[in-house]
Amino acid sequence: MAGATDISEVIAPDETFASMTDEVSSIILRPHRRIGWWIGFGIGFALTVLLATALAALSAIGIGIWGDNIPVAWGFAIANYIWWTDIATGGALISALFLLTRSEWRTAIHRIAETMMLFATAAGGLMPIFHLGRYWYAYWLFPYTNVMGAWPQFRSPLHWDFVALIAFVASIVLFWYIALIPDLATLRDRASGRIVRVLYGLFALGWQGSSRQWRHFRITYWTFAGLMTAEVVAAHSVVGLDFAAGMTPGWHSTFLPPYFVIGAALTALAFILLLIIPVRWGYPLATMITLRHVDVLAKLLLTSSLFMAYCYWIEAFMPFYGGVPADIWTINASFYGTYSFAYWGKIALNAILPQLLWFRPVRRCEPAVFAIALGVVIGMWLEYFLLIVGSLNRGYMSSRWFIYVPSFWDWATVAGTVGLFVAGLFLFLRFVPTLPMFEMRELIQRYRHKGDAA
Repeated sequence: MAGATDISEVIAPDETFASMTDEVSSIILRPHRRIGWWIGFGIGFALTVLLATALAALSAIGIGIWGDNIPVAWGFAIANYIWWTDIATGGALISALFLLTRSEWRTAIHRIAETMMLFATAAGGLMPIFHLGRYWYAYWLFPYTNVMGAWPQFRSPLHWDFVALIAFVASIVLFWYIALIPDLATLRDRASGRIVRVLYGLFALGWQGSSRQWRHFRITYWTFAGLMTAEVVAAHSVVGLDFAAGMTPGWHSTFLPPYFVIGAALTALAFILLLIIPVRWGYPLATMITLRHVDVLAKLLLTSSLFMAYCYWIEAFMPFYGGVPADIWTINASFYGTYSFAYWGKIALNAILPQLLWFRPVRRCEPAVFAIALGVVIGMWLEYFLLIVGSLNRGYMSSRWFIYVPSFWDWATVAGTVGLFVAGLFLFLRFVPTLPMFEMRELIQRYRHKGDAA
């Protein structure tokens, strides 16, 4: 990668093993009274309480409190599910793929990306379960022996989706936790209180840093990275198959699986930028998360945006090429119908706004990159809202047309899942090393050898 031989591109030249380890571990072991942390966590916790209230009302009253109604049986809940799944799978793809390609800039940001995928999965995983209405029957979707010949329904794409989600959740938890073990041992060794040492020692699983442990760790970590790269593509492609296997206008298309994978990469890159820019300055990490990281992620965001723009062109072209009247009506309704604001919003935010990133001064301006990334995140939510509602509200028969209007509880659920994610992220910042210290040490050592050789 061009410029990667300059240590200042990925970490401040004066950082040493001791200074880096002290800066990262002190965030956990010697926390200062950060008013920003309490404000952020307080907002996330309040919204999480709102989510609990909304789900309690849903359980007590029924799914009718949402704006869903036939034919729009899927509303905000499934749009939220796909959006959060996008963030989770895209984060996993970025972390695992760039580990396999040995990208040095990945080192400082992959812990944040992996934590993002963890809490995004938690927020999104609630949606399809509670959307069942009778969520206590969610176990019908589990992949167990079909003794009664009634459930689970192995021919249903929803069952495929659930199986893929279960496998993905198990993989990301293990992938995230395995990478934490050496750093948890560092916190154990540096902690001053006995209780803190015992707790971090338990989670460190007896790590001593022996050559045998490092050998097993690297084999396991790299194996999981290879599996995660393939599994992420497979898991989110299955989400696309949920729609491609249906006969609803606007869904019945073979390009949806790759379309969903591209959308996942775009959403995750934007979300990572939303996280690392405030974290970079809210904590003493600006010397380790440099402008190089922001610049590279902005370039990847631009590239993903170009792919998404191509998908939008295919999406608009294929109904007229296929000549199916219902498909033509659906895309025309997207252009100038009830939900046209969502269509033109996604075009503007996902395809047009990121083109500003062609210019290096924009990519190096953190407020501008933050604003563009926020626009993309909103645009991708509009994308999935339109995919769900824009297709279901216009079926083959005009007698089944319906205008979906979200209720207060729909919006409360959306805000609540964001709060759950934010609260989880702030707890991570408080109790888990934000950067992988063992990989940062390797990065410093690598550049030190390069400098000695020069």
